[in-house]
Amino acid sequence: QVQLVESGGGLVQAGGSLRLSCAASGRTFSSYVMGWFRQAPGKEREFVAAISRSGVTTYYADSVKGRFTISRDNAKNTVFLQMNSLKPEDTAVYYCAARGGGITLSSSSSAYDYWGQGTQVTVSS
Repeated sequence: QVQLVESGGGLVQAGGSLRLSCAASGRTFSSYVMGWFRQAPGKEREFVAAISRSGVTTYYADSVKGRFTISRDNAKNTVFLQMNSLKPEDTAVYYCAARGGGITLSSSSSAYDYWGQGTQVTVSS
């Protein structure tokens, strides 16, 4: 198993930026496809972005493409989510996830096996 801990959330004004980090335990971080999901109050969890094991390939939800960037540093066992041009609709708890059972960049939460505790992102209008 792997433990994931998110950080970097906070309160920002619309149009601002935040950078989320997800620190992973273990010695096999590079073997996991990593993803970011979010869940707003009263809504179901939705896919945000995913990144391949090497970091070469990325995949984004249409709602964030062009504004968010996912990256990873395997030497530091960390995945990042750079969020720019934030909108109030981006307000949610953001979760880091690791896929233990596949190598494709899935947008389905069920494909991911390990989850962090979440970090709150609030965008004011």
